[in-house]
Amino acid sequence: QVQLVESGGGSVQPGGSLRLSCAASGTIAWVNVMGWYRQAPGKQRDLVALIDSGPNTNYADSVKGRFTISRDNAKNTVYLQMNILKPEDTAVYYCYADVRPVGGARFSAYWGQGTQVTVSS
Repeated sequence: QVQLVESGGGSVQPGGSLRLSCAASGTIAWVNVMGWYRQAPGKQRDLVALIDSGPNTNYADSVKGRFTISRDNAKNTVYLQMNILKPEDTAVYYCYADVRPVGGARFSAYWGQGTQVTVSS
């Protein structure tokens, strides 16, 4: 059983900052890609940022230069530092991880429960 637990969401004014965290726990043999997606009301879930074990990173164009993704492999934890937040960043942010469980032969995708980020004056 693998679980992703997110923390760090909340409300902030435009131009402010927030830091999201997501820890993967359970019977984990290896975590490959970790990252964040977001879903605004009435919209599809979109990629925000991904990081592999390299670590190599990939960002959505809309967050480049403002958001930074990082990870702590020893803790199976991924972070998202969000700076210069804009109202259009308002969404539910979901953690994602590509995990091979102990005893498993393949990687599977796991999702967190989501954390709300609201940017408003």
